[in-house]
This record gives sequence, C-alpha cells and structure tokens, in this order.
Amino acid sequence: MEHYQADPALLTERVILVTGTADSLGAAVGTACARHGATVILSDQEESQLEPLYDRIVASNVPEPAILPLDLEGADEAHYQAVAATLAQEFGRLDGIAHCAAFTPFLSRIDDYDASEWERVLRINLTAPFLLTQACLPLLRHAADASIVFTADRVGRHGLAYWGAYAAAKFGIEGLMQTLAEETKDQGRLRVNSLDPGIIRTGLRARLYPGENPHELPSADTVTPAYLYLLGPDSRGVTGQAF
Repeated sequence: MEHYQADPALLTERVILVTGTADSLGAAVGTACARHGATVILSDQEESQLEPLYDRIVASNVPEPAILPLDLEGADEAHYQAVAATLAQEFGRLDGIAHCAAFTPFLSRIDDYDASEWERVLRINLTAPFLLTQACLPLLRHAADASIVFTADRVGRHGLAYWGAYAAAKFGIEGLMQTLAEETKDQGRLRVNSLDPGIIRTGLRARLYPGENPHELPSADTVTPAYLYLLGPDSRGVTGQAF
C-alpha cells in the first residue's frame, strides 16, 4: 500500500462521506476521492468552514461534492438517523465513510484531566463515529462494495503520557473497528479497517505543538493513496486490519 497508485477512475459513481474536511487531513482525503471520480460528501461542524474546499473541488472539473454540516459534539442519535435518511433521499446510496475528524483541546496528566473535557473528547472521537456509522450501516450494506475507514493514531495503539481522553478514544476506535469487522466479514459486502496516517501537518498537531515548525512535517496529501486504496475496490476482502 505504501507505493499504491490509484486508477484515475477508481471511485467513479461512488458516494463517499468524509468527516473533518475543514482540517487538512479530511480536506486532502475528500479532494483525492473527488479527483478519482467520487461524489464526496464534505462534513464538518460549520457550513462556512466547508465552502472554500467545495469551491476548489468544483473548480477542478470533477463530480460536484455536497456539504453536510455535522456537530459531532452536539448531535444525538436521532440527528444521525436523520443524516442517513437525507443521504438515502439525496443520493440513494453510500459506498464509503472516511472518519477523519479529530479533536483534543490539550495534553494533560490523568491527574489533572477535567471530567467534562474527558466526556467531550470521547464524544467527538469515539461516540460520534460510532453513531454515524451505525446510522449509515443500512445504506452501506446495500452497496455492492462498501468500505469504512476509521482514522487511527499511534497513541491509540500504544499509550503515551499526557494524551488522556484522546488516546482512550482512539483505543476505542480500534475496538469498534475490529468488532464491526468481525460482525460483517461473512457478508462480504462491507469492509472495515483503521489507518494511522502518522505524524503529518494538521490543525490538531499545530494546536498541540505550537513550537513545532509545521512545514517540517509531511503534508496530508502524502497519505491519501492509503485512504484511496482502502475506500476503493482494490481492497476488496481486506477487513479488520489496522494499517
């Protein structure tokens, strides 16, 4: 997968939902999917955050994307069910989800972690992906070849000091991925995997490491081939894997 080169028409006629598209990783993944033929649903908290990316994609002469404002902290189960109903009504299908949204406000010792912030971080990074995925499962199961990609993190595979609720949430994402993959593997129509993009240039990284020169880090574009591989048909049969 390291040297994977996607066919230009890899995702033609597919509908792919990408969360966190106001930040660099989600924006890069959404743009790459559009360039490879997908109708991309761009999702983040505010519509105004998504409009510049929407305009850039439209200007590149690829399938027109859609905008889906989604408050991962505040949305409840009914809201996610309504989102899935809207997707079914507007597009009639859903072929993949790339969960790229991520949030943590600070690095902190467990001793000092504020309980309300703990709940907030778990809500955005673990509960929201679960609820969105659960609501969209009927649409994904209806697709001939669907894929869910959870964005993982090294701190969710080997705990590191001070990452607190974010690390706990990412460990949870790995468990969610493995459980769902096991539950769906015999059906053969849906694959579920996680992908750790490594240390790249994102808004989250810049906020947590303000003294770091972001231009010394790889851009988010460098990891899009891995997302394309997992979202596209070339990864058929690959499920339950932590990449």
